Amino acid sequence: MTVAAPHLERIDARAYRVPTPSPEADGTLAWDSTTLVVAKVRAGDTDGLGWTYADFSCVPLIEGKLASAVVGQPVLDPPACWTAMQHAIRNLGRAGLVSCALSAVDIAIWDAAARLLDVPLSRLLGRVHDEVDVYGSGGFTSQDDDELVAQLDHWVRKQRIPRVKIKIGESWGSAVARDIGRVRLARETIGDDAALYVDANGGYSVGRARRIAKTLREFGVTWFEEPVSSDDLPGLAQLRTPDGPDIAAGEYGYDLPYFARMLPSVDCLQVDVTRCGGYTEWRRVAALAAAANREVSAHCAPNLSAHAAAATPNFRHIEWFADHDRIERELFYGGLDPSGGRVAPSMSTAGHGMRLHADAAAEYAVKEGR
Repeated sequence: MTVAAPHLERIDARAYRVPTPSPEADGTLAWDSTTLVVAKVRAGDTDGLGWTYADFSCVPLIEGKLASAVVGQPVLDPPACWTAMQHAIRNLGRAGLVSCALSAVDIAIWDAAARLLDVPLSRLLGRVHDEVDVYGSGGFTSQDDDELVAQLDHWVRKQRIPRVKIKIGESWGSAVARDIGRVRLARETIGDDAALYVDANGGYSVGRARRIAKTLREFGVTWFEEPVSSDDLPGLAQLRTPDGPDIAAGEYGYDLPYFARMLPSVDCLQVDVTRCGGYTEWRRVAALAAAANREVSAHCAPNLSAHAAAATPNFRHIEWFADHDRIERELFYGGLDPSGGRVAPSMSTAGHGMRLHADAAAEYAVKEGR
């Protein structure tokens, strides 16, 4: 006899603002804190947890519009829940904060479904990799040389991660000499055996990006992320060359049509599971990329990304972003260890295995958007 699955009964959301250790910056933005929005779903005796890195304004959206769309839905039907949310937000617009909120809830529902079935989330999603590659990511333009060297040394020598990424494109691409100096310092620090990636966060013009790419090749850089704005699809396409570095973008993708438009312009498609629409949309994006013979790379939220990564045949690597790694280690139990340059989602833990450390998180709780 088949026992009916429990239905979703409630959804709660909370926001936490976590200060950075010191002011941070990339080519086009500076910040001193990161806001985490956590969604918790309940179905019978089963909970599920999801989150996004966005803004407090996601909280009322989750507890209002999105909750009303999925409460009463079977927890074992995440795609049906996702579709209900997608229909409910039609007049709000899909891109941006709405998609971030939807992503957090979708992740939480998948986690609850896996916990109810007592299976690892990566298995429920359709695991194809036992483990996946990661790269250390940070190298902020706000760091001085000593700070940059210390961070790179920590990744490559202490954690044995053989891939690292630093920020360039400082001051909207106007500090090229410093950019090149930092790339040179990075290569000298990590040696010739580690892969070196750079991220301009859309700071350059096409011409300037083309010129600096020649220098990047001299330092063995193999990944050039957002050399120009991710909205400049013709510019990204112009910068792709047979001798590299690979052009990557996609972290600001919030729906499937966005990724479809971007695919011809990049060598590797970036996907952020906490922005794109959660695990449900991730799977469709990955299939779209596979049809175009492209790999996908996970942007940030490393402990959530790992489960989708393990279930994606055409997967390259996870961005083990310094800010999110720090937050997820401090505020959650059950995080993965990137030492050795690879992570393997547990096959003995149901769901994604992460649980909020309530006492640690309470210090950072945001009240009414303040």
